[in-house]
Amino acid sequence: MYQGKNLNNIKICTTCIYDATIPGISFDEQGVCNYCQTVKRLKKEYGTGTPDGEKKLMEIIDQIKREGQGKKYDCVIGVSGGTDSSFMVVKAIEWGLRPLAAHYDNTWNTAIATQNIRKVLAKLHVDLYTHVVDNKEADDIIRAFFKASVPDLDCATDIALAETLYRAADKYGVKYILEGHSFVAEGISPLGTLYMDGKYIKSVHQMFGSIPMKTYPNMDFTAFMKWTVLKRIKKIRPLWYIGYSKEAAQKYLEKEFGWLYYGGHHLENRITAFHHSYYNPVKFGIDNRNNSLSAVVRMGVLSREEALKIYSEPPHMEQELLDYFKKRLGLSDAEFDQIMRLPSKTYKDYPTYKRRFERLRPFFYVLAKANLVPMSFYIKYTAKDGIQK
Repeated sequence: MYQGKNLNNIKICTTCIYDATIPGISFDEQGVCNYCQTVKRLKKEYGTGTPDGEKKLMEIIDQIKREGQGKKYDCVIGVSGGTDSSFMVVKAIEWGLRPLAAHYDNTWNTAIATQNIRKVLAKLHVDLYTHVVDNKEADDIIRAFFKASVPDLDCATDIALAETLYRAADKYGVKYILEGHSFVAEGISPLGTLYMDGKYIKSVHQMFGSIPMKTYPNMDFTAFMKWTVLKRIKKIRPLWYIGYSKEAAQKYLEKEFGWLYYGGHHLENRITAFHHSYYNPVKFGIDNRNNSLSAVVRMGVLSREEALKIYSEPPHMEQELLDYFKKRLGLSDAEFDQIMRLPSKTYKDYPTYKRRFERLRPFFYVLAKANLVPMSFYIKYTAKDGIQK
């Protein structure tokens, strides 16, 4: 059982709590890791939390309004019931945009997340586009990744959400997708702890799955190029430009909408909660809390010592969630334990688009600068070591 991260005799970044076991990490002469340097560089590039950043964002907002004239919606926002996506809808309305909310239902939602979506959208009079995958299909894909013995247990949800957002935008002729992601508040997760692409999902499912993917909205490379190059649907992350406090956002949502907190970063969905709180720590020794903890340390919200103390203790997870995972995937205790004991593998052991992304690095830089792919995609997925130095 995972007892929390033991960092004795392991080099730790002097600015955050990332350590030498993090994939693709390096340290400068002052002991600062390249992830912190990347965050610093991005803050400078986007003007995060400064008047310049605000100005850049307002220019984009004005452009969205101009291009959306005469249409029912001028942007699409993915919603999960979590803090960032809920707050993103609030800000969009504040800025005078006409968003369409879009949700990919992987059928593992918590009741709290579902209620949060309903409360926020109802009060703001925002319409919802939903794609619901067949639950047996969803379970088969998750079971396949579990059997594949990789840390990317829930990556199919992220790809499906991206495809769902593109489909919603295309259906209504919308050219902008707003994403509620903040590299300042959340950090940039190391590639070795979560990889995703459409070929990876297809190949793992072909090897270990048994139910055809008919309702699952996968996104292969052709679809990726269609949305980004042909349709030119742009992805904007407003929180990269403005100051953002997750805690302040939560308090605002609770007060204004009766929104409820679900217990932690990405824990609004049962499979994601199991993935982060049990599967990755127990099987791989990967504790994804280091992303958010490092972020709040960089922001000065939490001291480095306090963050390291939290990190040294195991993440909380209810036994009921483990039981639910086994029951839903039809796994006996013996089968579950057997798979958990399998040798660990990574995305490098299966067919993916990773090498293609690397070969096309200059092309994706152009797309990232044009907001046609997220800059974090360029930084992580096109660099050979998984993170740009």
